[in-house]
Amino acid sequence: MTGIVVVSHSQPLATAAVDLASQMLRSGGPRIEVAAGLSDTELGTDAAAIQTAIEAAMDDQGVVVLMDLGSAIMSAEMAVEMLDEDDAARVRLSWAPLVEGLIGAAVTAAGGADREEVATQAELAAEAKRMQVTGG
Repeated sequence: MTGIVVVSHSQPLATAAVDLASQMLRSGGPRIEVAAGLSDTELGTDAAAIQTAIEAAMDDQGVVVLMDLGSAIMSAEMAVEMLDEDDAARVRLSWAPLVEGLIGAAVTAAGGADREEVATQAELAAEAKRMQVTGG
């Protein structure tokens, strides 16, 4: 089952997003790892922590990484560069919105989809939200 990593500047934000997504799943969902904040209270991102989270979430189908903003993206890119070549090839960084994307990714991964389909469904969350807000 495709693993998921949530990268955020805020540990409480990432934990809340994972809690919300987990409530949408039955037992046995995908492995979701969090790499967020520099501590429980200090904001920031850490490429080494992201690398560790990717390695923990990695399975045969790979990993999709969702990030909040700015340096979280740079830190995630650096973490992928720190992986061995085979693992790095099985990581997909997604531009999906963090909360909506995580829910779409988790539900899709729970169904056994590969990392590309998981990332695609996460990214479609932005369009679904746009359509809901604008009415079409």
